Amino acid sequence: MPKKGEKKAKEVDDVPDQQEKKLPDYLELQRTRVSCKADAPIHCAYAAMGVDNSMSVEKFRKNFKIEINRLTEDDMEFDMIGVDASIANAFRRILIAEVPTMAIEKIFMVDNTSVIADEVLSHRLGLIPLDADPRRFEYMSENDVPNERNTIVYKLHVSCEKGSQRITVKSGELEWLPEGSQLNMSSPAQSGDKQKTFTSFSQSQKEIYEKPLGVKFKDITIARLGPGQAIELEAHAVKGVGKVHAKWSPVATAWYRMLPEVVLLKEIEGDDAEELVKKCPVNVFDIEDLGNVCTRNTKETCTTFLSRKRAVVAKPRACTLCRECVMCPTGEHIELRRVRDHFIFTIESTGAMPPEVLFTEAVKILEEKCERVIAELS
Repeated sequence: MPKKGEKKAKEVDDVPDQQEKKLPDYLELQRTRVSCKADAPIHCAYAAMGVDNSMSVEKFRKNFKIEINRLTEDDMEFDMIGVDASIANAFRRILIAEVPTMAIEKIFMVDNTSVIADEVLSHRLGLIPLDADPRRFEYMSENDVPNERNTIVYKLHVSCEKGSQRITVKSGELEWLPEGSQLNMSSPAQSGDKQKTFTSFSQSQKEIYEKPLGVKFKDITIARLGPGQAIELEAHAVKGVGKVHAKWSPVATAWYRMLPEVVLLKEIEGDDAEELVKKCPVNVFDIEDLGNVCTRNTKETCTTFLSRKRAVVAKPRACTLCRECVMCPTGEHIELRRVRDHFIFTIESTGAMPPEVLFTEAVKILEEKCERVIAELS
């Protein structure tokens, strides 16, 4: 009779044989796809059937890949294949809340006679995207002194003369001050003392950074000034993350969806096909012309022909799963699915960094988190 330890060893040796087993087609479809019907989802214990459905490093290395479909200066769309939804959602949350950017944090208001309150004006300034690479800057804590490595200073001084027309103050009016703050904290104690400002720059930022640290978009409306009104202020931008305040979020939005699949279980022809094409709001279906068909039994003496048409799935990727097609009379012949491990990921940058750089930074942050967890467990 085998010992207890020998039995366990045999069970472990049998695991590879269990992983090689395959499910029936209908169960494999259920394991890899999500059917979009009105019914509740069906769960199955795949391990009881000898199939390992767990996530492993080997499976990830074998199946994972990224395919870029669209890449512009401000947004990108790519396919993330071979990952679980939790991984895709981790990237989404990191992009929104944990990739740092530079944003205006402090406003030193000198004069504001516009109709916009100081608090509202400060909030609007904080949401203006800045053309500054946050990787070149340091975080500033409560005890740190604002310097050229952790702070960017801007000045806004705009006025509308009396008797003139109203003017619109745009974000392009913000002037970068590479030498630091120009506002004095207090008057010097003696006439020969140097006036102290709100920053302590040891050198000009022009000597450190290759390009001017301006705003990304110069046509954002900040306020409108009437005759005799003016705004004078100084704005200090620091490095931060979106989970502290949304102004530091580097993306306008980051989202994903499973790759849709549209399957015709039976051919849909004639008027039903044309009705199906009209029913879809995003033009997933199209009409395929099958040629003329004789309406009589004998083709030799046929004089009347009928054009035969059928519906085909032309753009399945455009499907939004609105379910309009499955609610039409031919809906029982259509099945909508989503691939469980195939995600269409979209990143829209606010302009601080290109979208491909944002995703790279998100990968680095996730890697740092994993290393931190491993270090804590070891």
